[in-house]
Amino acid sequence: MSPPLKRFLQRWLTNTIAVLVAANVIPGIEYETLAGLLVASLVLGVLNALLRPLLLLLSLPLVVFTLGLFTLVINALLLMLVGQLVKPFHVETFWAAFWGGLIISLVSLILNTFTGTGEKRIELHSRTPRSHRPDHDGPGTGAGPVIDV
Repeated sequence: MSPPLKRFLQRWLTNTIAVLVAANVIPGIEYETLAGLLVASLVLGVLNALLRPLLLLLSLPLVVFTLGLFTLVINALLLMLVGQLVKPFHVETFWAAFWGGLIISLVSLILNTFTGTGEKRIELHSRTPRSHRPDHDGPGTGAGPVIDV
């Protein structure tokens, strides 16, 4: 299996599990069949890849003003759109979509962290302080933790 296909399938599986958890936890989010759940998670992934960046750009002032919390509203709107597009998947209210989007984000974050399938945005490295090394050059020579962003 090619690496891009494997990565796609891992992300789709992660997204499907996250949508499944949201459907079982949040009243107002339901699916009729497993195929409906799979299609809904696929459509949600496609919308997140194509439409979400545009919505974030258009709502950038609101995202900045709310310190990023408006992205939860965007997630809810996309989940509601999936409920309209995929017939065996139902999202009854905005609040169900809001809490469902939050659950999907958290479950995806946890699964991506444990499986390593998510994009790394921050890496933490720790270096041994130079004062403990035999080639110590003095203070201010890069000793201490390094954060790569």
